[in-house]
Amino acid sequence: MTFADADADDDAVMVLIEGRILVVGLGQLDDDAHRGALQVISRAELLERIGRDADLSGHDLDSQAAILDAEVSELGG
Repeated sequence: MTFADADADDDAVMVLIEGRILVVGLGQLDDDAHRGALQVISRAELLERIGRDADLSGHDLDSQAAILDAEVSELGG
């Protein structure tokens, strides 16, 4: 599952765990493999941010990725 796929689960969440970015279902956050993961953004939040009906180009996706990267980097202080 990728985060932007039209057929991705509506409850998909991008998380940071052990230095890796993963996309998991919301229900997976409590399992042993994902416990303690930092939730970066949900698919629903991302779609709201960019506009649900937006036809995104590669540039648009790169821009959103850069914004999220900066937001995660700033979490450390």
